[in-house]
This record gives sequence, structure tokens and C-alpha cells, in this order.
Amino acid sequence: MPFKAILADLVESVPGATGAILADWEGEAVEQTALHDDFELKVVGAHKGIILNQMKDLQSKLSGDTVRDAIITTAHQHVIVGAVGKDYSLVMTLVREAIPARALFRFRQTIELLAKEIY
Repeated sequence: MPFKAILADLVESVPGATGAILADWEGEAVEQTALHDDFELKVVGAHKGIILNQMKDLQSKLSGDTVRDAIITTAHQHVIVGAVGKDYSLVMTLVREAIPARALFRFRQTIELLAKEIY
């Protein structure tokens, strides 16, 4: 299944989702789908991917499990970011009124699908 179709299915299946982007280790977009501004999604994807990498680096210095995903809440939206293997990240944006914990199930399923396609 191509990346675009996987991302489109994620956004369509999660209430309140506004976009999803698969980014590489440098924060560059591999593929994305957005209901609104593609450029804004690319910027969010790059920055949130960097935050995920910093969280993973910090966690590796501490004892415990590896960071899989995180929910970042701002005044205007929720952003879920997760690791796809060691070199990629998936970022999904949601409207502020959405329930991000409900989106995590589909988000994690999508990470598994993407990992199978990549690796």
C-alpha cells in the first residue's frame, strides 16, 4: 500500500484529524496528506520530528523503555508524533476539540503499516 493511501486512510478514519505526514530523519517530508495547508503540515512535521528525536535521545540516557509516541497540545491543536523505526517519524494533527487518546489506536496501527512498507 503506498504511503499516500496509508496516510489518507489515517486522516479519514480519525475524527478531528486535519493531516498526517511521514518525515525522514532530517525532518524532510516523505509523503503527506492534509485537509488544509500542506506547507504548514510540513513545518509542523519537521519540528515535531525533531522534538521526538530529542525525547528519544533523552530516554536512551535514562533507564526505561524507548519513547514510541507523544501527544503535544497547543492552544489550537493536538499533534501526535511517533517513531516509525529508527529513521522516520509520523506526525498527525488534530483539531483542539478532538480526543487525542482515541486517535492513538489508529495512529499506532498506521505506524505498523508504514514500518512494514519501509523495512
